[in-house]
Amino acid sequence: MLPSSPDAPLGGCTARPADHAACRAAIRAGSRSFYAASWLLPRAVRRDAYGLYAFCRLSDDAVDGAGAQADAVPRLRARLAAVYAGRPADAPADRALAEIVARHAIPQALPAALLEGLAWDAAGRRHPDLSSLVAYVARVAGSVGAMMTLVMGERSGEALARACDLGIAMQLTNVARDVGEDARAGRLYLPESWLRDAGIDPDAFLARPEQSPALAAVVARLLAAADLLYARADSGIAQLPAACRPAVRAAG
Repeated sequence: MLPSSPDAPLGGCTARPADHAACRAAIRAGSRSFYAASWLLPRAVRRDAYGLYAFCRLSDDAVDGAGAQADAVPRLRARLAAVYAGRPADAPADRALAEIVARHAIPQALPAALLEGLAWDAAGRRHPDLSSLVAYVARVAGSVGAMMTLVMGERSGEALARACDLGIAMQLTNVARDVGEDARAGRLYLPESWLRDAGIDPDAFLARPEQSPALAAVVARLLAAADLLYARADSGIAQLPAACRPAVRAAG
């Protein structure tokens, strides 16, 4: 069982209706699949989900989007510290997040893990094996699954673990989907040992990304690993409030 967070903001930090509206607009524009699934959530949960995802979205864009700067991660860490100190930056997502982490007692370690994963992205870290890739996706996606579970009102260790499994599975699916796009941008997330097992040199692939039967086999292997996690995550969905389960199933 996760205890209430000792780092939760002190005092009343209340987001304005305009802040929540801005978070919703940001998710509608930047995370269309999540936005669609969110309509299956109860209204109160949906509003807080938008605020949580808006901060995650702006963090990802700051590190990996157009105009990303070298000091993006330190700046985000400072903003997160301000959120947990009850003095959020003058931005809708920050004010909304401060309210959300206080209401749901979300430990600071969870959003901090997301920022650690984004720091790995900023450093161009590649992954020698599946365990390294899973460590990365646990930070950028498993942490979000755990936070969403807390927003839904479920705090059992089993439900949180299965939510992490679902987040990891979904991110592995994204990695498999985006291999070509990522490679053309100079990024490689596939386990390098798997590529070499298939006869693909990782550096040569990045220099000249091309589809091939060998690459398709690596992608299929990654999707098989994701499928195992989807199956393991299924038992956790049953532990969520009944009104929240359809949205989680739709997102997965």
